[in-house]
Amino acid sequence: MTTSLIQAATDADQVITYSPFGGPNAHLPLSTADDVDAAFAKARAAQKGWHDTPIRERAAIILRFHDLLLERQNQVLDLIQRENGKARKDAFLEVADIALTARYYARTAAKLLKPRRRRGAFPVLTHTTELRQPKGVVAVVSPWNYPLSLAVGDTIPALLAGNAVVQKPDTQTALTALWAVDLMYEAGLPKDLWQIVVGPGRVLGDALMANADYLMFTGSTASGRGIASAAGERLIGCSLELGGKNALVVLDDADLNKAAEGAVRACFASTGQLCISIERIYVHESVHDRFLQKFAKRVRAMQLGSDLDYRNDMGSLTSESQFKTINAHVDDAKALGATVVAGGQARPDLGPYFYEPTILTGVTPDMACYREETFGPVVSVYAFSSDDEAVVLANDTPYGLNASVWTRSAKRGRRLGARLHAGTVNINEAFAAAWGSVDAPMGGMGDSGLGRRHGAEGILKYTEGQTIAHQRVIGFRPPKPLSESQWARLLTFSFRLLKKAGMK
Repeated sequence: MTTSLIQAATDADQVITYSPFGGPNAHLPLSTADDVDAAFAKARAAQKGWHDTPIRERAAIILRFHDLLLERQNQVLDLIQRENGKARKDAFLEVADIALTARYYARTAAKLLKPRRRRGAFPVLTHTTELRQPKGVVAVVSPWNYPLSLAVGDTIPALLAGNAVVQKPDTQTALTALWAVDLMYEAGLPKDLWQIVVGPGRVLGDALMANADYLMFTGSTASGRGIASAAGERLIGCSLELGGKNALVVLDDADLNKAAEGAVRACFASTGQLCISIERIYVHESVHDRFLQKFAKRVRAMQLGSDLDYRNDMGSLTSESQFKTINAHVDDAKALGATVVAGGQARPDLGPYFYEPTILTGVTPDMACYREETFGPVVSVYAFSSDDEAVVLANDTPYGLNASVWTRSAKRGRRLGARLHAGTVNINEAFAAAWGSVDAPMGGMGDSGLGRRHGAEGILKYTEGQTIAHQRVIGFRPPKPLSESQWARLLTFSFRLLKKAGMK
């Protein structure tokens, strides 16, 4: 892994990144808008040959990357922990995610992208084919909270679809993205197809938008709105995974031990810095107190630390800004009357940004954490009295990213899940069941975004649909000696006959 993969001038300004655990991580050269232009020029030149590369050869590169990733996972696990601060078990979920994504798209891309015969205007006489052409050069803007998953998971289908990629990873976690790019080139990716630029969005954002043929963004809803507007002005597509205020529902027939254990993963994986993590828990009033007791006991027993091994349950927050937000939300809730059931304190003895996993009750609409996304290890627990009320409460948010339902009845869980306004719903699981089902689409409703990753949509969005229609024998003008009126009557008769025959 080398910073020379960053598109930047040799005398570029540099920025120092620091680990949440303490100490500097890297000196990174900062790209400029001109560097973004240069990255796109290189990527566009490389994409021409890549477009013509057979899909089986593209897939073979991704499968070699898959093997190298698993073989050298400890390297990137160390990087993820040092840059992001999460526990190692949560970092491994990123490795597992990318292995699943790489294998899935490498095995399915040929089928998803192959030319497809479509029904023509006239049966037999119109030969119609749908092709999938790559967009060209895709811009990927990836965040700091899942530096491997969200840097690589969106890039793999874009590359397999025949595109080049220019990526701006978050500066805090750029080393993880650079490690992945280096590994992909080792796996055989042609030179210049995956470009990296580093710097703040306010400096590089306009140049990325001006050059991109499509833009994939993961981040805040506020930033997503601006990107959607700019993409609309340019008439290019974009896919946006944005914020969430995700709900977990515990029904009266749930296995409370499993629900409490699942809630720990749902709320505190990656220190709660996960777009699809849970920040609201709704529990049926008949089991509320028993669930809360079991949940709180498990949360209080969680082990926090910065070790680069699997001994800890939760790591650190990533930055000072996240740390301040968590403090502000908890302090505001306490000042306005909420009860801290577990946690609620910073842990400076462990590191500058450590904060205890926190459970709140008595949270009311006047508190910041009631509706705003906290994006940290804080969850509020509420009671409800009926399934209908649970649905209303869970849907009482402009967001719609992820949800979780716990019940012993699969039928009941799926039925209630279908009523929730969320792009993914997990039954008796926190988030991994839906996220790991890479053959199915994943994305948000409402303020949680546009577009989908995973499944067919996750690769087809990086393509343009093209129709090739070849008309044979008879065209759309009346053949001699028919007049226009005779031709119209003949077509009318044919349309009625085709309908009666059940033709589409």
